[in-house]
Amino acid sequence: MSAIRRAFTLVEILIVVVILGILASIVVPKFSNAVQESSETATLDQLDKVRRALSVYYVQNGSAFPAITEGDGTWAELLTSHMRTPPVNAWVRPENSKKIVIGDRADDAWQGDYAWIYDPATGQVYAGGFSAQDQPFPRE
Repeated sequence: MSAIRRAFTLVEILIVVVILGILASIVVPKFSNAVQESSETATLDQLDKVRRALSVYYVQNGSAFPAITEGDGTWAELLTSHMRTPPVNAWVRPENSKKIVIGDRADDAWQGDYAWIYDPATGQVYAGGFSAQDQPFPRE
């Protein structure tokens, strides 16, 4: 009695490969922006935390804002009393993700040289690379 071997034919294998290719072409574009979207969401979350910490500080300290200086994560009293770690802006270059500058308005275009813009007169904070409406500018 001879043993009958059953195997896939070349045509069947090619059909499966084509179907997998079609499925991959549908799924991959949906996830291609996942890293960019997660950076945007993480930065907006950090911005919200900083703004809440500043609001609490303002109320608890007799309508005064903290003396925040320019630098790499120099959030002054906010770090000791209202935040555990400096916020990170994932939208800018990694080496500048904690850097603070003093300014009175949000960015006009994407930049990667600093992470946060702080206005000591108003206590307003903006994320670097985002508009005044907290919308990210396209990265260059």
